Amino acid sequence: MIDLEFVGGISAVAIIMGLVQLSRKFGVTEKYTPLVAIFLGLLASLGYNYFGDQKWFEALIIGLALGLSSIGLESTTRIALQVYREQRK
Repeated sequence: MIDLEFVGGISAVAIIMGLVQLSRKFGVTEKYTPLVAIFLGLLASLGYNYFGDQKWFEALIIGLALGLSSIGLESTTRIALQVYREQRK
């Protein structure tokens, strides 16, 4: 059986990545995008805590994990695409 919190976490990472990309278009520099991602992860998780039955410290850890996961996925994808483009030359 699929856990809905797991599916929600995966979609939250994708949404956070999209919002970080959007923040870049509004002028946030590359240097501050990890902070934006962590803030958005915390915001999403603490918002879920407010409407759910999670404890605040669990929501804090999950929010950090969401933000850091989105940072890692974005940077790994960027590096993989860079390597792929260099090999095609």
